[in-house]
Amino acid sequence: QVQLQESGPGLVQPSQTISLTCTVSGGSITTTFYYWSWIRQPPGKGLEWIGTITYIGNTYYSTSFEGRTSISRDTSKSQFTLRLSSVTPEDTAVYYCARHRGVIPRLPDKTQGDWGQGTQVTVSS
Repeated sequence: QVQLQESGPGLVQPSQTISLTCTVSGGSITTTFYYWSWIRQPPGKGLEWIGTITYIGNTYYSTSFEGRTSISRDTSKSQFTLRLSSVTPEDTAVYYCARHRGVIPRLPDKTQGDWGQGTQVTVSS
C-alpha cells in the first residue's frame, strides 16, 4: 500500500518561495505509468491542480501559476518536490501530493488516486 507524506514550512512570507517535499513509501516514483502530482485547496475553494512529474521525469504545469512552479524529484529518496515562487497570501492553502495511474489530474477528485494527508501553508508577513 503506497503512502505519501507532505513536508515543508507551515508559514511563508510574501514574495518568498514555498518548498514542499512529498516522501513516498510502499512504492517507487519510477514505477511505470504512475504520475505524481501537487494539488492544493485554498480556504473555501475547490481542489486545484498545480503540476505533475511522471515516472520518467517529464513535468507538466498548470498555466494558472504563470511560470512560478517547478517540480523535481530525487529517486534515491523516493521524493518529489514542489517549488512555488513569488508567493502572495492568495497562495495560502492546504497542499497535497498525489499519485495517479497514467493521467494528469487537471480536475482533481479525492476519490481518484492515492493522496497524502495534506499540509497547511500560510502566506503572511
